[in-house]
Formats: sequence, structure tokens, C-alpha cells
Amino acid sequence: MELHIVYEDEHLLVLYKPAGVPVQSARVGVKDCESLVKNYLHAKNPGKGAPYLGIVHRLDQPVEGLVVFALTPKAAAGLSRQSAERRMEKTYLAVRHIVDNLGVDISNSQNPCGKPPENVEKKVENWVKRVDYLCKNGKENRSEIVPPSHSGAKKAVLFYRILERSGDWELVEIRLETGRHHQIRVQMAGMGTPLAGDRKYGPAHVENCVDNVDNSFPALCAYRLKFTHPISGKCMKFEIKPQNPVFSTFLSTK
Repeated sequence: MELHIVYEDEHLLVLYKPAGVPVQSARVGVKDCESLVKNYLHAKNPGKGAPYLGIVHRLDQPVEGLVVFALTPKAAAGLSRQSAERRMEKTYLAVRHIVDNLGVDISNSQNPCGKPPENVEKKVENWVKRVDYLCKNGKENRSEIVPPSHSGAKKAVLFYRILERSGDWELVEIRLETGRHHQIRVQMAGMGTPLAGDRKYGPAHVENCVDNVDNSFPALCAYRLKFTHPISGKCMKFEIKPQNPVFSTFLSTK
């Protein structure tokens, strides 16, 4: 795998992570971003020994997008603090399918998330605030929307806005307030609008209802990243175009 470095200085490195590549993996022989970046840094300065690399935040393995790594302990502390205090702004693009328009019962087994009565939606200008409670099932590596009183339930909050519509498909921009397991995928499916290509949370029979769907990965990209440089204090903002071909339905003219 070739590294797609978007920005680099002596303190930090921003790269594009392709869908299917983990940020960090404990499995032997699995190529992950951490080992690839370390190999790259070592090749640049072979006489300095093992390079320092701080993992500040992660993206789920099936999700493509921007990731920032710290190259010094001081930068790691500053970036991690911003991430923990939710001052690091991560914005996503997704393509979702309006299942309700096809007459699909979203409470059935094809969409186990369902629509809980406890959810909350509130419009903030043209953004909509979505609140659910999620519970992670570690054995099946999935999360489900549950009542707030459910054992292990954690509050999940995101904001979204619809940028474009094409038939039963929508291009959506999303900002996370919390960072729960599979949060965007679960909450979108819970609204009856699963992501294109999401075989874990979406109905299988709608996978080919739009051109260029890559059924290997959900149509979700962390396309914009904004934070304050931990050393200089400069505002850092990066943006990429998603590589999943389903986005070309909406982004070909942009």
C-alpha cells in the first residue's frame, strides 16, 4: 500500500487512509497506517533509530478519510487534548439510501437498529441534531440502538445536513459530537437511511440501486479535518475528495 500524505512537518503528519486499511492493528502481517508511517519515517532518517509516532484518533477500518499522527510527544499531548475536548473538528460525507421510500419495514431483521421512541431530532439552522443511545455487541462487532435505560447504553450525538438528493439517495454531511462504535452507520440505519454499500447495517437488496456502489465498504469518508497546530497555534484545515465511486453520482461536477 502506498502512503497518501496530505501534509507533513516536524511535529505532525496528516494522511489519507483508504477504506479497508486499519489505523492500527495487532494482527501479524496486516498492513496498517501505524506501521506504514513508521517505516516511512525510518527510511527518511535511518540513523535515528525507531521513530516516535503518536496515534491521536482513529477511523474504523472500512471508513476512508483523513487521519493526523503526532511525530513528537509534545505534539501528541496537544492534539490528544484537542480531540478529548472535542476541539478537533472532523466532518464526514456519506451517501445514504432512503429505505422508507421503498416500503421497507426498518424494524425487521434486515435493519436490526430500528427506530427507538427515545431518539431526538432538533433542527439547528440547516443542520439536524440526532441523539440515540447505543450498545456495543463485542462478539458480533456491531452496535445497536437501545433505550437509555438499557444496560451498557451510551449516548450518541451527531449533526447532519442533506447536501443533495438523487432519487432515493442522499449526499449527507455529518459532524460527530460523540465517538461511539460504528456511530454514524448505526444512527443513519436507525433513521431508515442506511449507507450505500453497508452490508452490516443496511438491507442487502438495495445495494445495487445506485450506480458505482462499492459493496465492499460503506459510503463514508472523513473528508475534512480541522485543528489547531499544537506547537505554532496555527489553524490547520484539510479537505479531500472521497474515493469510493458512489460519491461520483453527486461530486462529479464539484
